Amino acid sequence: MARLLVVHHSPTRGVRSLTEAVLAGAHDPLVEGVEVLALPALEARAEDVLAADGYLLGTPANFGYMSGALKHFFDSTFLQVGGALSPTGAPDGSAGGVAGTTSGSTVGRPYGLWVHGRYDTTGAVRSVQSIVGALGWRQAAAVLEVMGDVGPEQEEAAYELGGTLAALLAG
Repeated sequence: MARLLVVHHSPTRGVRSLTEAVLAGAHDPLVEGVEVLALPALEARAEDVLAADGYLLGTPANFGYMSGALKHFFDSTFLQVGGALSPTGAPDGSAGGVAGTTSGSTVGRPYGLWVHGRYDTTGAVRSVQSIVGALGWRQAAAVLEVMGDVGPEQEEAAYELGGTLAALLAG
């Protein structure tokens, strides 16, 4: 059975609403054969990443960056799951690195991302994509960027994101 790991930091009502919708989509009854493991970013470990076949990542945009909790998740798992660093110490695929040079065991695995912000999500998206690029993960769905209040339209998009990744893993 395929495993989808959902790593999120959901401290606000808006991000929690998106997270719940993503999880509902990942558990859509039409998708069979996928185990969904949802973990807060501060609880997810390298073993969880290595045991998964795909990933969904969720974060608020905080001061133009991903949340500190999601950054901690990446910091504490990056090298253990096969992330590559350039000679300058930057993740490959980011400034000073060469994209696609990582050879870790998670290379090529699909991921999806949702980001909620009040004013801007650009820096948060860029920071996550830099790190997952250095891990060699493959973007499997458009990034869901939500600004301001979360309503039914945004929740539906989040449901679709969760369902898309789960269906991809189901084959």
